[in-house]
Amino acid sequence: MKLIRLPKVMDYTGLARSTIYKYIAEGTFPRPVSLGSRASAWVESEVQEWILTRIEERDAQSETV
Repeated sequence: MKLIRLPKVMDYTGLARSTIYKYIAEGTFPRPVSLGSRASAWVESEVQEWILTRIEERDAQSETV
């Protein structure tokens, strides 16, 4: 298991910091793991799974069109 910090999450997803935290608040993005009082990181596999789910949703939509 690998933990990644916010800049890497932003790089993987192409999302801005504010959008990532908005999606977390909505419950549609993986929550970070607290590493201390001022540090957090995400489980890399959870972020990758979130990306794969977006791709699957896209492909499912294109099949129904």
